[in-house]
Amino acid sequence: MSETHTLKTAATVAMTAMLGACATSGISDKMASPELTPIQNPAVVAGPYPVSMPQPAPLAQNYSQNSLWRTGARSFFDDQRAGNIGDILTVNIAISDQAQVNNTTSRSKSGSTSAEMNAMFGLNELIDRNIPGGIGLSPGADFGSSSTSNGTGTVNRAESINLTVAAVITQKLPNGNLVIAGSQEVKVNNEVRELLVGGIIRPQDISATNTISHTQLAQARISYGGRGDLSNLQRAGFSQRAVEAVNPF
Repeated sequence: MSETHTLKTAATVAMTAMLGACATSGISDKMASPELTPIQNPAVVAGPYPVSMPQPAPLAQNYSQNSLWRTGARSFFDDQRAGNIGDILTVNIAISDQAQVNNTTSRSKSGSTSAEMNAMFGLNELIDRNIPGGIGLSPGADFGSSSTSNGTGTVNRAESINLTVAAVITQKLPNGNLVIAGSQEVKVNNEVRELLVGGIIRPQDISATNTISHTQLAQARISYGGRGDLSNLQRAGFSQRAVEAVNPF
């Protein structure tokens, strides 16, 4: 057996094993029921790095002795709204976006140039003397060009999401703003729907019922998706995704 034949056999075996492993993994993933992920640190949802933003200069707090008013307090009684790391608040997500854009572009351009050279620098006389009757060389040149371009584009999008999720304060910035992160998973009939939310809020925007709207989240990150039987049916097969990944057309 030649060395070339041995290398081809080894490559074929390796390719078959790789495709078999991929196929087995894909089949097992689709046959098995999706599992919920374990409860984890909410800070992981917000991201692996602490949030760092420009902060105003710190203000000196003046405390008065024997005063019933506490600096930063909203009332004489305890504030039940979230404000410290680890506190929980509710985020109301009500997204209803619509966008419609129509663009049409048409462009046309034409040009013409004519040039004439007297006696073609004496070339006419030289040709007439050596070629009987000449060749009728015209001492001029004409140039012309034209171009046309047409383009049309249309965007029509509508999105609607109405959800409520509890989030945890993971970080307190020096200016008092809070970084929150929350996740939620619901499993119904072998389909897991997962919701992730994160962002930066102001303590003043938290309502008396300890809720906040998604429109009041700065750097908002909202993800809603799922995994399971329905998601597998909507996703292209492994072979099709592999072909599309390397197909240049």
